[in-house]
Amino acid sequence: MPTKAEQSDVTRGKLLRAARALFAAHGFRETATEAVVREAGVTRGALYHHFRDKTDLFRAVYEDIERDLAERLMMSAIGVDDPLVALQRGAAAFLDACLDPAVQRIVLLEGPTVLGWDLWREIDQAYGLGLVKVALQTAIDAGAIEPMPVEPLAHILLGGLVEAGMLLASAPDPEAARGEIGEAAARVIEGLRR
Repeated sequence: MPTKAEQSDVTRGKLLRAARALFAAHGFRETATEAVVREAGVTRGALYHHFRDKTDLFRAVYEDIERDLAERLMMSAIGVDDPLVALQRGAAAFLDACLDPAVQRIVLLEGPTVLGWDLWREIDQAYGLGLVKVALQTAIDAGAIEPMPVEPLAHILLGGLVEAGMLLASAPDPEAARGEIGEAAARVIEGLRR
């Protein structure tokens, strides 16, 4: 018999999965909380037990996607000896993820509006900025990049990648745009090489 905490986790997971699919397909405004609870197979009370309101649910979905992205980016660089190649693989993995409708709509297109710029940026930096800083510091320590302050460089690189993701997400043909955008990102990163 599952414990109350385990049951609560299962319910929360159902709500997050249902909301992620609905937000990705229909957007924040067009997704009613009734549709989320129906899709999740839970009660309205369960939704409000776990989340204050629809915006709080959106934030939780957004953070789940950010965690998934961070894990995907770290996995893309495992076993790579050249730190700039690892950074390029991470950038490529991010751009590949930007082809996912959930990432496009929830993270890139609606996240800043629904969450507000400050909160959207805070969450994005909590996950993405840390990864970029570690990757850059590793490259500097290995002598692949000229020593320089990591913080501003990480902000510049992350900002460029997020902007590239937004460009990809809003492109008429994201699949076609992916190649051009990926090549540009790889060249920028390679340009850091000492």
